[in-house]
Amino acid sequence: MYLELRVFHGNAHPKLTFDICEALGEVPGSARVGRFSDGEVQVEIDDNVRGRDVFIVQPTSSPANDHLMELLIMADACKRASAGRITAVIPYYGYSRQDRKAAPRAPITAKLVADLLTSAGIARVLTMDLHAGQIQGFFDIPVDNLYAGPTLRAYIAAALPTSNAVIVSPDAGGVERARSYAKPLGCGLAIIDKRRSGPNQAEAMNLIGDVRGKDAIIIDDMIDTAGTLVKAAAALRENGANRIFAVATHAVLSGPAIERIEDSAIEKIIVTDTIPLREEARACGKIGVVSVAPVFAEAISSIHSHDSVTRLFR
Repeated sequence: MYLELRVFHGNAHPKLTFDICEALGEVPGSARVGRFSDGEVQVEIDDNVRGRDVFIVQPTSSPANDHLMELLIMADACKRASAGRITAVIPYYGYSRQDRKAAPRAPITAKLVADLLTSAGIARVLTMDLHAGQIQGFFDIPVDNLYAGPTLRAYIAAALPTSNAVIVSPDAGGVERARSYAKPLGCGLAIIDKRRSGPNQAEAMNLIGDVRGKDAIIIDDMIDTAGTLVKAAAALRENGANRIFAVATHAVLSGPAIERIEDSAIEKIIVTDTIPLREEARACGKIGVVSVAPVFAEAISSIHSHDSVTRLFR
C-alpha cells in the first residue's frame, strides 16, 4: 500500500508540474537538479520517499539528452531511496520518431529509451499522444498514453469557427487522428498527400477533399520545424480555403519554425503545454496554448488510488 504521493520535476518544465500539483491539491516534492562543473547531472532528493508513490514530471524535449538524463538519474535516486513505486510522467516522449528501421543500419531509439527508463527503476510511464501508438509495446511495464484530443476539441468548438470548417490531415498517417476530430465536431475531412524529400523536409503534392470557400483546421501531433505545416497551409490556400488554422499537441518548434509560421497563411496555431514554449514562440502572436495539466492530474490521482483511467481515453 502506498502511503503518500510525491510529485517531482526536473528542469524541463517546472510550470507544468506546478499546474498539475495545483490541480491535485499537492505541493511539489523538493529535489535539487543541477550540474557538476564538467556538465554531469547532479540530483539530490530532499523529501522522504521511502514507500511513497513517486511521480516524476519531465518531458524529454530540447535539449532532449539533458532532460532524458535528468529523468533517469532522478528515477535512480528515488529507487535507491526505497520509493514504493516510480512513475515517469513524460508529456512529450522524445526520440519517438525513430520507432522502426526506416533504413539499413538505423537505430530504433524509441525502444532504446524505453529500455533505459525501465532499467532506471521506473515502474510505469504516463505520456501523451505518442508519435506512434505501438511504442507502448516497446515497454515491459504499464504505459498510459493519454490523448490531448478531448481538450483540443473542446477548445476548437468554443473558440474556432466550425460551422463551415473542414478538418485537414497534413499527411496520410494522420488521417485517423483527423477523423477523431471531424466526426464529433461535425466537420468535413480533407487529406494532404505529402512526399518527403529529406529529414524535416516535406512537399505537399495533392489535396484529397473539398476546402474551397471553407475554413481549414489542420490537425497534427507535433510541430517541429513547421515545414510540413506551412506547405500544407499553402496547398490549402491554393485550393481555395478561406481561413486556415492549425492544432497540434507538441510544440517542438525547432530551427526556423517561428519564422516560417509568421510568414505563413496560417491565422492561428493552438498547441498544448506538454513542451514549454521558448521565448521566441511565446512572443509569436499566432501561437496560443491550451493546458493539459488537469488531464495529467486526473490520471495521476487515478493511478495513485488504483482507479481506472479508461474515462481519460474517450
